[in-house]
Amino acid sequence: MTSSEKNINLIAFDVPYPPDYGGVIDVFYKIKSLHALGVNVHLHCFEYGRKGADELKSICSSIHYYSRRTSKSQLFNTYPYIVLSRESDELKKNLLKNNFPIFMEGLHSTRWLGDPDFGKRKMYVRSHNVEHDYYENLAKVEGNIFKRYYFYNEAGKLLKYEPVLKNASGIFAISPNDTKYFSSKYEHVHYVTAFHPHETVTCKTGKGDYAFYHGNLSVGENNEAALYLVNKVFNDLDQQLIIAGSKPSDELKKIVRTKSNVALHNDLSHDQIQEYIAEAHCNILPTFQSTGIKLKLLSALFAGRFCIVNKPMVENTGLEPLCIMANSPEAMKEKVKLVFEKEFTDRERKKREEILLRDFSNIENGKKILKVLFL
Repeated sequence: MTSSEKNINLIAFDVPYPPDYGGVIDVFYKIKSLHALGVNVHLHCFEYGRKGADELKSICSSIHYYSRRTSKSQLFNTYPYIVLSRESDELKKNLLKNNFPIFMEGLHSTRWLGDPDFGKRKMYVRSHNVEHDYYENLAKVEGNIFKRYYFYNEAGKLLKYEPVLKNASGIFAISPNDTKYFSSKYEHVHYVTAFHPHETVTCKTGKGDYAFYHGNLSVGENNEAALYLVNKVFNDLDQQLIIAGSKPSDELKKIVRTKSNVALHNDLSHDQIQEYIAEAHCNILPTFQSTGIKLKLLSALFAGRFCIVNKPMVENTGLEPLCIMANSPEAMKEKVKLVFEKEFTDRERKKREEILLRDFSNIENGKKILKVLFL
């Protein structure tokens, strides 16, 4: 190792391969970009359900796996469960073996932030959400009373725990809204938007035959959005809606069976979802939670045709000029009817290129991180 080499310890809350859900998509493509920029990434990640991945070896200089402590007894501690369950003495020992900057993914990975054994080590946090807001919103749409209690309880713990960020050398916020929030409370906050799978804009011109919604349907927020589309938007439209996502609720499956213009596809591969995004005439993406930035929106804009959203999905992201806004079921119905009468043009695609390749480039965002870590 030469003195000019750049090395970082990166702590991930989960194994970041395959990159098949929001949080790990950001982590995986961040690592890939840092590797492309010549950084030696020493990955430390927690294993719980997702196995170690050989694919990470090509972009990481070393990989360490740790078991997550998922005992229910952790729920009765004053620390947030998402933090305490990732406490690892082995991780601490490995981090103290070198003097590289430490990059922690989410509040989840900050158990050793501020620990006196780390002295004046450079320790940075990538914020994926304002976590207490995120958990409170999860609670609001959760039907299971026990899960709802857990989400509310965790939200309170996260709010009390969040000031640990005062010990960070810097915070990398994922959206303009989150940047504003963290900047009001902490120093050295930097805006670096989400990392994603797309290097070029690949939207197809012309027309598609259906509208498309996708998301992890076991998450209450996504289930609520899918039900909203089925019950309130496509309930009396002629256009077809395809919904894709893992673990759909029984309620969603039951209502879809009664709709001739709605189809539900369960547990599609990443490639299959990308194909549906590309072939759809419009991707329709309502949300009722405005924290962070939704990676599904970036995928729809890089690879899909028209994109219909509501205000919480797109507000203050810089992506507003590329989306069609509709904030009520009636407005969404009208926008769906209008876009199905139009073709997606090369002019629209070039507008996407201008904004996305300027403001949402993985390599440029990687450079922003390195500028802070290696001043």
